[in-house]
Amino acid sequence: MENIIGRIEEKALLKRIEDSGDAELLAVYGRRRIGKTFLVRNGFSKKLAFEFTGSHNATLAQELEAFSLALANATGGLQLARPDSWIQAFQMLTKYLTPMVTKQRQIIFFDEFPWINSRRSGFLPAFENFWNSWASKEKNLVVVICGSAASWMIKKVIDNRGGLHNRVTRRIRLLPFTIAEAADYLKSRKIKLDQYQVLQIYMAMGGIPQYLKEIEPGDSAAQIIDKLCFTKDGLLNDEFKNLYYSLFDSAENHVSVIRALAQKGKGLTRNEIIEAGKLTSGGYATQLLNELSESGFITPYIPFGKTSKDSLFKLTDEYSLFYIKFIENSRARGQGTWLMFSTGISWKSWSGIAFESVCMKHIEQIRQAIGIKNVYSEVSVWRYQPKRTNDQGAQIDLLIDRADRCINICEMKFAADSFEIKKSYAKELETKLKIFQTQTLTKKTLFMTMVTTYGLKNVVSYPGLIQQQITMEALFKA
Repeated sequence: MENIIGRIEEKALLKRIEDSGDAELLAVYGRRRIGKTFLVRNGFSKKLAFEFTGSHNATLAQELEAFSLALANATGGLQLARPDSWIQAFQMLTKYLTPMVTKQRQIIFFDEFPWINSRRSGFLPAFENFWNSWASKEKNLVVVICGSAASWMIKKVIDNRGGLHNRVTRRIRLLPFTIAEAADYLKSRKIKLDQYQVLQIYMAMGGIPQYLKEIEPGDSAAQIIDKLCFTKDGLLNDEFKNLYYSLFDSAENHVSVIRALAQKGKGLTRNEIIEAGKLTSGGYATQLLNELSESGFITPYIPFGKTSKDSLFKLTDEYSLFYIKFIENSRARGQGTWLMFSTGISWKSWSGIAFESVCMKHIEQIRQAIGIKNVYSEVSVWRYQPKRTNDQGAQIDLLIDRADRCINICEMKFAADSFEIKKSYAKELETKLKIFQTQTLTKKTLFMTMVTTYGLKNVVSYPGLIQQQITMEALFKA
């Protein structure tokens, strides 16, 4: 078995499952290439007794044939007839497992679970019957089901109202690596890059293990991005085309939402998304947003002083934003492409949004750097859109509302060196604080907090304006 980088909580849960002494049904879900299969195959201390992987758009006959081959492989190569149905397939599996579970704990694994359940295949009812009539009674059995279509897994399995209602005993929603885990993963592959280089890579492709696996030792961040994104054989050159269509039916609408959010780094409300994506309002739009959120592509943020129905949605999948901004319509290709982009206006806009997204995914590290790890706090966003044209609006992309009657108003700035506060920007910050206090009527103390790559160059020029500074180093804390 291979070593697993990071995934501390997930590994601990797998151990508890293995040692529980009860029948366990574990559902693992998360986006494509996130490392779900790797975790299941390597996270337990013992070898899997049986493993079957569904195929995208396979027929029922093809899936049943593949199942019989997988079962034959598990039994040591015995020739087995193809089952006529999934009911029969699970009868064969039960016959194979019965003598084994009387002796010791066994783990079986169904990968790409949603793909197995093709239309009119009868797979899900057969699986329900398998679990309810036999597997759930076997205290030495662990059944793991896994899928990339997170929304399907939640709707059809975890929130199932039929035979699987409340049957899932454990669940793992696998998220991308944190930036610290990404750095550790690269280090384990003998890749030496400083934090600024790792940050640039993370901003372009996120913490997706399979993307990071493509990186080779000796290349700079610019060279890595060139190879993966701007060459015809680079993994990320056309990954976007497969990413959504492999997860969602009628993915055109999902992509429309992603494109709309890519144009608005500050985020959009539900109604704004419906208008921008030309969606029908009502339940369908809600379902679509939930599917994208559960799959980790977008994130809803509740504005300060508001409720979830007022959520502001942001595109938080780094690769999707990078693809739409730079790869999709670029004629530039090959060596030097990314360095060419990095001198343009679009790069400056993208880097600011991408850095903000990274910071928003590392709130715990920011709270720790502020020194409020043990102080209850709530994270939100805030924006004020004046009704009168003469009034000035304001937006705060991250505020941390603390139980000790303080609020950290966070500004996030990406720069290749120490960030310099210009006079106009200092005035903008002062105005933002004033508008926030006036519009929210908060009585809490406001701390202007700067999160930057290398710190501030001239903070002493504006005494009292910036209360706290955090550099990118804090984001790399475990």
